[in-house]
Amino acid sequence: MEFALIGIALFLAFGNGANDNFKGFATVWGTETLDYRRALLFATLATVAGSLVSWWLAGTLVQQFSGRGLVADEVASAPQFIASVGIGAALTVLCATRLGLPISTTHALIGGLVGAGLGQAGGELHYAGLMSLFLLPLLASPLLAATLGILASRAVRRMPAADCACVVAPLAAVAAGGAGITAMTSTLPTLLIAADGQCRQHPGVVGRISLSRVGDRAHVASAALICFARGVNDTPKLAALLLAGQALDATAAALAIAIAMAAGGLLHARRVAVTMSRRLTRMDHGQGLAANLITAALVLFASKLGLPVSTTHVSVGSIAGIGAGAGTVDWATMRNIALSWIATLPLATVLAWLTTLAIGAS
Repeated sequence: MEFALIGIALFLAFGNGANDNFKGFATVWGTETLDYRRALLFATLATVAGSLVSWWLAGTLVQQFSGRGLVADEVASAPQFIASVGIGAALTVLCATRLGLPISTTHALIGGLVGAGLGQAGGELHYAGLMSLFLLPLLASPLLAATLGILASRAVRRMPAADCACVVAPLAAVAAGGAGITAMTSTLPTLLIAADGQCRQHPGVVGRISLSRVGDRAHVASAALICFARGVNDTPKLAALLLAGQALDATAAALAIAIAMAAGGLLHARRVAVTMSRRLTRMDHGQGLAANLITAALVLFASKLGLPVSTTHVSVGSIAGIGAGAGTVDWATMRNIALSWIATLPLATVLAWLTTLAIGAS
């Protein structure tokens, strides 16, 4: 059973990578800051880095997603329970990935925990723990992200159009002094932020910095931070299946999950990438950067507090908020995504419950 648990956990991690890895770079590809191949490579590297350091930043999530607190401890450590959770969640994530829908692996895992718990003898669940530890953070996070996205979109629109920062040399003034002495007075260098054409025509410019290039680099860095945060937040949830079943130790579990997530993203990320980058909304560089900073901040903050928020919900919420604030969001695409979110938990619950019955009957 040990090898089966490892296979199931890696199968789920592969599906998680396919559905989630690219989400941090959705705005980067959507604004054409990077092409798809380079964006995918950077997304993969940042996710793996987050996975490898997750034990120092988000160890609380391992305990939560082992099932303890939701079902009895003896049930949470049973191999049949762990296998059912993994299979229910993995099938749900891969189905959504095939359809190009960005769903939450966190939601799928919770559905798997509920379904596997109900399938056990007695079917007892601690519903208070389910609501306080899992559902409230997952419901609140996309609403908060969308609200911040709307505010950020309005702030970005009010910023003056400028793509150049120029250093202007000090102006010298000549004054006649006593006894025929001429004195020179000067002011400090000044910084001019304006359009590129205006900077080129301004006299005394001694240095120029392209704000668009700086913004592009900051945009890519913010996307990498999201993927890093996602690796931090998701790896413990997936590794909990391996640790609860005592299949691997902590270090080996983190490494195995990181490799499987990277493989899933490299091989099967494009369909979800198209939905988030090209269909959900149109963005410019400033809007994309704002959406990424909101997502990264919320996910890292939640990871530190041990709150199981979904990077998918936060990322989609911030992007949709940006689009709503700018009036460019595609509501048909957003509706399909929302429906997939609603279906995720019950579908994973049913699949895990059926798996539990099948394993118990075998």
